[in-house]
Amino acid sequence: MNCPLSVACVAVARSVESLTLCWAIALISTLPHPASFRRAPMFDPPPDLIPLLDQLRAQAALPPDQARSLPPQLYWHADVWALEVEQIFRKEWLCVARVEQVPEPGDWLVVDLIGEPLVITRDRAGALHALSRICRHRNMDLLHGATERKGHGNQLQCPYHLWAYDLDGSLRGAPMMEGSSVFDRKACSLPVFPLDVWQGFIFVSLDADAGPLTPRMAEVERVLGGIDMSDWRMANTVNWGESPVNWKVAVENYAEFYHHIGIHQKSLQPLWPAAKVELEAKDSDAVFIGRMHVNPEHAIGFEDGYPIEPTVLPAMPGLRPAQRSQTVVYGVFPLFGLVVSPAYALWFEWTPTGPESHRCDIHAIVPPATFDAPGFAQGLEMLMHGAWAVQAEDAAANAGVQASARSLHAVSGPLAPIESSLLQFQRYLARRLCD
Repeated sequence: MNCPLSVACVAVARSVESLTLCWAIALISTLPHPASFRRAPMFDPPPDLIPLLDQLRAQAALPPDQARSLPPQLYWHADVWALEVEQIFRKEWLCVARVEQVPEPGDWLVVDLIGEPLVITRDRAGALHALSRICRHRNMDLLHGATERKGHGNQLQCPYHLWAYDLDGSLRGAPMMEGSSVFDRKACSLPVFPLDVWQGFIFVSLDADAGPLTPRMAEVERVLGGIDMSDWRMANTVNWGESPVNWKVAVENYAEFYHHIGIHQKSLQPLWPAAKVELEAKDSDAVFIGRMHVNPEHAIGFEDGYPIEPTVLPAMPGLRPAQRSQTVVYGVFPLFGLVVSPAYALWFEWTPTGPESHRCDIHAIVPPATFDAPGFAQGLEMLMHGAWAVQAEDAAANAGVQASARSLHAVSGPLAPIESSLLQFQRYLARRLCD
């Protein structure tokens, strides 16, 4: 007995347009249910990209004393960007927010992650969710036209046809759908993405099969030495905005300390000399850690032989003298940057927006008691001014690197031993893009 759908398709396939319509209907019927998120398909790199990836793989395998900088084409090639989107950004854990940005049940926060419109919600039970913002009816962004990036309510309602969703993603209401034979309320929930929280930082993955986040942060936890930022709060932000610079240029600049002697010779170098930076986790291709030991000449005193670092805000109570003598720079590839001083933390939030652009925001995070400390406002102003000034120096250098990346004379130059974190980054990229 013939399938009614097949009979119908044959009957109308008298023109190219009708045949195309039937093919589309048949294809749609084979797709996975939209409410169930699936892993993105494997991305096969174009043939002309193979030599470049072979070069990356070869360089990543070099010993540290032979390390070279990334091939310049990796900073601008559109096919490299497409490969990164599929093999890195759609599979990795990415930090998108802090828990204090959605503190109460009913709170929501808009997040745009590599082309995916998301919303972070806290439901009535207090649980956090990472949801698609795309209505399951006609694909309208549920928060299209919203004037604020965050808000509060007991539901998310599409402005187009008023479909409404609970803050866990389940469909709450769909007006005038009683006559549809294909409408299934339970099947029309918003797609839900993996979400995890580490020390108050909210991480999201676009991959339904993402492994646990906690093991990735184990080395960071070890070096933090008992510092727990779970209840810390964001105090201010440097909204640097979008720059015409590839994301890897910014991450590499953050990950190495050699340039303290150059562009930061009047800002960072006097307090944290490049020669005094101690690199850890050298065998990892996912994490780098740099201890910036304070210059004894600028110490405010000594305890147990350790020079104590000056701070613009009160130091955390209970720190050991060794912890008060340094600021530690943490990086978890691809995009998590965290600088922890004895008094505060700076979270570097990079958002890649294209093959030659990214957005950067730098958030100051402090313990709750710091907000009530004497001189807090003045100290915070000094901190943010310093963060802005250093970012301005970095941004100018990054722009210079990006502007030269297309030159016929751009090369993979030799790296200094103090830049070993860049070799770690290359090994991470090779594992994600070449294996």
